[in-house]
Amino acid sequence: MNKHFFKTLFYIFLIAPFFAFSQGVVTGTVYEASTGSPLAGANVVVKGTTTGAITDFDGKFTLNVEVFPVVVVVTSVGFSNQEITVTSAGNIQVSMQDGVELDAIILTGNRNKPRTILDSPVPIDNIGVAELQSTGQPTVDKMLTYKVPSFNSSNQTISDATAHFDPADLRGLGPSRTLVLVNGKRKNQSALVYINDTPGKGEVGVDLKSIPSAAIERIEVLRDGASAQYGSDAIAGVINMILKKDVEYTVVNVNSGITTEGDGFNLGANLNTAIKAGENGGYINFTAAYYQQEETNRAGEPGGDGLFGVIFDDEDILNGNTPWLQENPDLGMTIGQPELKKMDVFINASVPFKSGNGEFYGFGGLTHRKGKSFALYRTPYWVEDPYNLLHEEGTEYQGFQPTFETDIRDNNITLGSKWKMYGFDVDLSGTFGRNAVDYEVNNTLNPDLGANSPTSFDVGAYRFSNALANLDVSRNLDQVSIAFGAEIRKERFRSIAGEPASYFGGGAQSFPGLQPRDEVNADRDNLGVYADLEWEPTDKILIGGAIRYEDFSDFGDNTSWKINGRYTLGEDKGAVRATYSTGFRAPSLHQIYLSNIQTLVSGGTVSNQGTFSNVDPVIRDGLGVPQLTAETSNNISAGVTFKPMPKLSFSLDLYNVKVDNRVLFTGEIGYIDGEVGNPQNPVEQILEDNSITSLKFFVNAVNTSTTGADFVVSYSNIALGEGKLTATLAANYNKTKIDGKIDTPDLLEENGYEIFNRKEQSRIISARPKSKVLIGLNYDLDKWNIGLNNTYFGEVTWQHATDASKDQTFKGKVITDVFVNYDFSERFSARVSANNLLNVYPDEIDTKGDFVTDLGGRFKYPWEVNQFGFNGTVINAGLTYKF
Repeated sequence: MNKHFFKTLFYIFLIAPFFAFSQGVVTGTVYEASTGSPLAGANVVVKGTTTGAITDFDGKFTLNVEVFPVVVVVTSVGFSNQEITVTSAGNIQVSMQDGVELDAIILTGNRNKPRTILDSPVPIDNIGVAELQSTGQPTVDKMLTYKVPSFNSSNQTISDATAHFDPADLRGLGPSRTLVLVNGKRKNQSALVYINDTPGKGEVGVDLKSIPSAAIERIEVLRDGASAQYGSDAIAGVINMILKKDVEYTVVNVNSGITTEGDGFNLGANLNTAIKAGENGGYINFTAAYYQQEETNRAGEPGGDGLFGVIFDDEDILNGNTPWLQENPDLGMTIGQPELKKMDVFINASVPFKSGNGEFYGFGGLTHRKGKSFALYRTPYWVEDPYNLLHEEGTEYQGFQPTFETDIRDNNITLGSKWKMYGFDVDLSGTFGRNAVDYEVNNTLNPDLGANSPTSFDVGAYRFSNALANLDVSRNLDQVSIAFGAEIRKERFRSIAGEPASYFGGGAQSFPGLQPRDEVNADRDNLGVYADLEWEPTDKILIGGAIRYEDFSDFGDNTSWKINGRYTLGEDKGAVRATYSTGFRAPSLHQIYLSNIQTLVSGGTVSNQGTFSNVDPVIRDGLGVPQLTAETSNNISAGVTFKPMPKLSFSLDLYNVKVDNRVLFTGEIGYIDGEVGNPQNPVEQILEDNSITSLKFFVNAVNTSTTGADFVVSYSNIALGEGKLTATLAANYNKTKIDGKIDTPDLLEENGYEIFNRKEQSRIISARPKSKVLIGLNYDLDKWNIGLNNTYFGEVTWQHATDASKDQTFKGKVITDVFVNYDFSERFSARVSANNLLNVYPDEIDTKGDFVTDLGGRFKYPWEVNQFGFNGTVINAGLTYKF
């Protein structure tokens, strides 16, 4: 059925626009009243509809109007809103008076009328590109961390491919439960499952490093469940990246920075431009970007090696009394941000129909980046090199540090058409997205290959792609707005084995390659249909609801629904709002099919460890683990927005999110009663029968409850001397707890196994800050723009696997950022900034007698739980030229 549905949508896409009939056309020009100059980038909307346009370089716009008379609303940042009644087709002139800052119009979370943040029935953040770039952060995920209190992402280290993606989430609910859109269309997930000991372990997210900030006009962050509108994954919220359109200037940016430790040098450049397409306001926007960064190193310097001193029972190693340890007190480690080189190309285009009744549109991009991170240093007493593969014969062997290198490609493209048909707004589109990552491990060896071992290995690759077709239809009927539509999606996940040398015997040191038995080529289809209704019986009251049904070819179906209400406190004064919704998240193909059985050799002990897929008989039949199914959620929120005066606004939203049947990645299931060759319980017999010493798997096994509050205050355009000051305060408090006990499969529970110990639980409940507060000041004075931002990251707690007395809480810290921008002319400007001006670091690890906690002193700062990384102060400078 899905195959035929795709074909039907394709043919509709080709022919439907030509049946759309022409309506009246309103053209016009928008000017600045104070200067008489054309105003580019103003929003022009037919009031009460989704029909709208953006003024071009010359301040011109074109609107297609179905029925006259209409009210045309013109808005732009820094100007008072204008409303003009238009009774017939023709040309109008609009003069914009200087005024208070615009209440930003948002699109996310609403398929009907455009609304402002103030009167939206759901909480939404609207962040312009200038705000994002003022953070001084290099990638979109880090920019959002310093602009949205409930969003978190930080650099990971010594974590294989995870260090090249950095898990990111909203409300501490994990990367899998935030839906990411580009221009309102679903963005593909990454090919990677986070299986290392970091926040987000066992989850799959979107590669947020794959979209350059230079291509983005603004980002809308919906802080509410939205599965009933958008489908799977939208449990914590939705991030919608709106791309730039018909920009006034070609803009070139050059940026560079370095830490005050002298490492982590970065350099970036980007270009954004647009050209006209057609005669009715069409455009093609183009972005090209390049960025590179060098590694940082903040390793501990214990002198002695507590880890291998205990393993080898060697006092000299433990206390640092060997020549090598005395010369290398940091144990040879490199712990910090990885090396990175990234290139991006993005396009966003719109070509109106000649009839003026719609448009063809397309957007997409390609990101290619290469990265290098580091594994644990192989000290001379840990791994030997008897064949002089990594050192010259006759020289003293110093050990080696393997590198983990990635080649990542992310590409996506959407083609579609919007038009009017019998009073309805119709949007038909097709989207393809793909993420691929290839792995290499270099500067290492495979001891089992002896003198024939390479020192560089291809250890495998992952691929993920999805193809979507979307049909969205909406109409405003005065007091009632309706929307309905359908989505069909096909997903594919592949894992590719590495070269034989990478997995022969014990495999390459640090990362034995994926084996042929781990290869996967799996896909699934799903069909979703939805309906959305809003009713405004009066100017003050809005009542809305949505329902969505989805059917997946692998695990079954789901129906989600949502209701919301809003009562305005007066025109532009604020509103009281509330929502209740159900939601779901389909288990990812990665979580269902990932398999990776590795043979590890350490200290003369052979250890066969494996991650088994959910469809493997060892898991399903042997251990009785059920088929993975959808997580479900219940979201409730209530809040108020208030604007007591034109320049001052408040919002407060309280929420509770319950998630049932969360998919988790278990800890190791190994020998607890017997030993290899002498199993003492049925689980150990399964290990014995499969020639493995331990195993892991994915399972629906935990219910959680997340309670929190978001608070935002903004006071803009405050007269201060000859300039204007804007002050903002945004805060989030968020607490997650596990409800009830972990749902352990019967065979494992009966034999005393704990599949999700205290340390694993802490990744859910305490790995992200429970509270975060952002305080920002921005001062405009003639050609100067000066900003000061303070971000408080609340405490995080690491829990020991078995001993609560060894837990550690890392206290909250304030990160201070400052930036200064100077406009030499309308077209040329320069800026400098300092991130983490006061050189703040997390608390240091206190092992409390457990040498595994910091891996024998190798780690100085926490990495399994994380607040803001540990690079210290970064100084940045940049230039912008417009033409």
